[in-house]
Amino acid sequence: MHPRLQQLQYLTRRHFFRESSVGLGALALASLWNQDRATASSKTAVVSPLAPRPPHFTPKAKRVIYLHMSGAPPHLDLFDYKPELVKHDGKDCPQQFLKGKRFAFTSGVPKLLGTPRKYKQYGKAGIWMSDAIPRLHEIADEITVIRSMTTDEFNHAPAELLLYTGFARQGRPSLGAWVIYGLGSESENLPGFVVLISNGVQPSGGQGCWGSGFLPSVYQGVQCRSKGDPVLYVSDPQGMDRDIRRKSLDALKDLNQWQADELGHPETATRIAQYELAFRMQMSVPEVMDISKETRQTLDEYGAQPGAASFANNCLLARRLIEKGVRYVQLFDWGWDFHGTGPNEDIRDGLTRKCATMDKPVAALIKDLKRRGLLDDTLVIWGGEFGRTPFREGRTAGGSILGRDHYPNCYSMFLCGAGIKRGYTHGETDELGFAVVKDKVHVHDLQATILHQLGFDHEKLTFRFQGRDYRLTDVHGHVVKEILA
Repeated sequence: MHPRLQQLQYLTRRHFFRESSVGLGALALASLWNQDRATASSKTAVVSPLAPRPPHFTPKAKRVIYLHMSGAPPHLDLFDYKPELVKHDGKDCPQQFLKGKRFAFTSGVPKLLGTPRKYKQYGKAGIWMSDAIPRLHEIADEITVIRSMTTDEFNHAPAELLLYTGFARQGRPSLGAWVIYGLGSESENLPGFVVLISNGVQPSGGQGCWGSGFLPSVYQGVQCRSKGDPVLYVSDPQGMDRDIRRKSLDALKDLNQWQADELGHPETATRIAQYELAFRMQMSVPEVMDISKETRQTLDEYGAQPGAASFANNCLLARRLIEKGVRYVQLFDWGWDFHGTGPNEDIRDGLTRKCATMDKPVAALIKDLKRRGLLDDTLVIWGGEFGRTPFREGRTAGGSILGRDHYPNCYSMFLCGAGIKRGYTHGETDELGFAVVKDKVHVHDLQATILHQLGFDHEKLTFRFQGRDYRLTDVHGHVVKEILA
């Protein structure tokens, strides 16, 4: 803590009653008071809030690439094969699975919906996957599929906020912000936390999914674009060259340093760090975002096209960013909300078309990371914010398009790299896919496990705000040790 802030803290009534007592305690408090006043009077250089910091213990992961399929993929048509559900396709859903439950768009007695997809087992471990994701079949031996995920929210925005901030409403720090707060940044010329969005649509949870909440704003994610200016407003204004820009920033730095010495507010250090980072980003960001420098073979493997804006481009950019020292890369890909309200939301042809934009680049990313020796210490996560129902969505039940409603009770994700088991399936749901029956994994458990792989005890990575210590997992969460190698 900055000496000035610590001095001000000693003036508060709460701190006085908590820390001081009569006799020797009071003498010790007086001694600290004088020492801090002397320290505060001397000029203190602002330490960069992005400076690298050690974790609690030796980590398996140095960096994270999180691939979020915004809208919630239909897991029963991708990873969780239910032959019994197929057998009862079209029958009324048993009342025992409906009683006391609320669904986003379904009421009454819906019809069970067995998957129309074809399933087979892939890899040495025999992981069940559908025909919608043929390229992911090729990396079955690299991944752990969790088929027992569960969440508390059944609408998109609260579910995404719970997944990324540990709380279903706006205002808490995101997972990426916690990681940068705990570890700092490895790159001097790029943000520690970069966000890439495909399809031009932000997640329903909005910028809170990569915000800093009550942490200093230097830890929030920086949204980059794969088409046009990579970062809005990072370029110099018209008529200002780089030398003039440098002189302007030096003057601003002096002014901010004076304020830091006087008040010691953490946002002042943030301001200094962000101005300096933005100046360096003007040279480094355009270079790292230019995928035209990749070989034709690499571009074809990802399905990427220089100058385009696509999920494939973003997967390739994720690899380029972590190579340059970016600690946490978050990809959001909208279009996975398969209600069946239109042809693109049909779990037959619609899912085939949507998976074609994801399947190839994700498989290519994992293969590329492995080939370059990066998968060993890069944690890759793929998934949505909740699952889809084992029955037809109520609004579209009478039509020819097959869709599913939101379902928080169980869904599937996969992880790989950085100490995660290879070729492994964790957890089970019942024969119709209504409930987890083995090894339930709550989103707080997932958060705890991600932080563990980065070298943190999730209960000790905290930030004091409004009189208490907060953490990503709130008062919940257990590391899922069964999926660790």
